[in-house]
Amino acid sequence: MMRPMFEDDLDAVMDVELRAYPFPWTRGIFLDCLHAGYPGRVLLLDGVIAGYGMLSLAADEAHVLNVCVDPQVQSRGHGRQLLRELVRLARVRGAVRVFLEVRPSNTSAIALYHSEGFNEIGRRPRYYPAQSGREDALVMAMELVDDDITTMPPL
Repeated sequence: MMRPMFEDDLDAVMDVELRAYPFPWTRGIFLDCLHAGYPGRVLLLDGVIAGYGMLSLAADEAHVLNVCVDPQVQSRGHGRQLLRELVRLARVRGAVRVFLEVRPSNTSAIALYHSEGFNEIGRRPRYYPAQSGREDALVMAMELVDDDITTMPPL
């Protein structure tokens, strides 16, 4: 089940964030996003938050800020579900383009994004913190054209 993210979810969201990333977002970042009105979603498995996503919207563009699935339940299609929900929200809210950044070392995420119609459009040097300095980000984008959502392959 998927539903909107609320402030009351942040303890559980942070538990997942800390398990999933060596350089996690802070609780304050999530709070700022929610207070700014950014749509967040949580994925519930057996009533427990197992993943989440956060999207920003401005004019006719959307930006996937965070998609995360608990490492204990990764590789089961949950990340794809979350990404599709964020793209659906972007479309419903009038976006014509969706952007995201991803670490070049995150090959499974890159493969997911490519399979969902995102294309690499650039690189942000030294964007992410890394164990030995900084890591670039690949910038990816997808144009939202009529009927995209209905032509995506099944989960």
